[in-house]
Amino acid sequence: MTRFDHYFHQALLGLSQQKLRRALHSIKPEDGAMVNHVSDSKLLCDFSSNDYLGLSAHPLLKERSQLLTAQFGAGARSSRLVSGTLPAHFQVESKVANFKNKEAALLFPSGWQANASVLPALFRLSFEQTGHKALVFTDRLNHASLHHGCAAAGVRQIRFRHNDLSHLAALLEKQKQASGLRFIITESVFSMDGDQADIRRLRQVADQYDAFLYVDEAHATGILGTNGQGLAGGNHGADLVMGTFSKALGCFGAYIAGSKLLCDWLLNSCSGFIYSTAIPPSMLGAMDAALDIVPTLSESRRQLAAKSDLIRNMFQSMGLDTGLSSTHIIPVITGDNETTLSAAEYLKSQGVLAIAIRPPTVPSHSGRLRFALTALHDESMLGHLCQVMGTLAPSILARRAK
Repeated sequence: MTRFDHYFHQALLGLSQQKLRRALHSIKPEDGAMVNHVSDSKLLCDFSSNDYLGLSAHPLLKERSQLLTAQFGAGARSSRLVSGTLPAHFQVESKVANFKNKEAALLFPSGWQANASVLPALFRLSFEQTGHKALVFTDRLNHASLHHGCAAAGVRQIRFRHNDLSHLAALLEKQKQASGLRFIITESVFSMDGDQADIRRLRQVADQYDAFLYVDEAHATGILGTNGQGLAGGNHGADLVMGTFSKALGCFGAYIAGSKLLCDWLLNSCSGFIYSTAIPPSMLGAMDAALDIVPTLSESRRQLAAKSDLIRNMFQSMGLDTGLSSTHIIPVITGDNETTLSAAEYLKSQGVLAIAIRPPTVPSHSGRLRFALTALHDESMLGHLCQVMGTLAPSILARRAK
């Protein structure tokens, strides 16, 4: 017992009453897209995983992970600026920079940590160089880590309507005479909606208003763009690209890519880099292998896009609301929390794992089932999914109509 357990208990009761309480469930990966739900020994087809290309079990990732562990040990032993930097850190960063067509890159332990600590370091530059706080323009539906990075920096977000670049331009115009460096913060593929930002137009708006463009590419890297590069790399993309290895690249960790001077500034100012133990050798091996494999998977990307179009069209033909999805992430908007939870439970009873997404992960009254299509889903799995959703659709539509 701890001193405040009574308060924890009351707070958790409140979450339960609102159908917002969460719990952990053990999952054991099986062959392909199948998982074993350990608590009830139920075999499920996993439509919740971010392992979009199925690389988490790829033999080369496992082999290279084991190889670097054998060479350098289980851990990196310290932070990068102490004695934790291995030759493999530089090798992977060089590969990331080449992959994203940028001058340089830095590795981070996770995407959350990168966003939460890189943004304060960037915004600090504004005050140091201009004497004024940064002017930060953010998409309303940005990932929680991006919002957290802004909050940690103590800046006020100037939020534009989701993917509404006319609104963004109007807000920038309104602040045209204000002092301070300007930053535009967005994602390229939004993780809960599956829609895409218009990076080319964002670049034009950023150039027009002398703004720094920061793009989170976590869910686009490996899947979209030339050779899976994503949408925001290269000279005509973002000034800073953040991405992760924990989704299509099948392992763990994150990176930022941009100019050499940008990376050098972050090396000297970003708390999430300076004070964190370095990425361990095992993950460096997996990262290195993933970066070699991903550019070769054009056919897997083509097939994934075709599967995604098929499932999205099928859901829409059932009358289900898939929002603005145009990618491998397909939400089915269910509305209230109770409907969302009961729908997820029904899917589980039919052998399908799709997680119920509720506030605060998404806005109020926009609960959803989030389906993530992967290269591991075969025709029979997709057919079963459509059959089950066809049975479930009338109850979802009836509940939403009330």
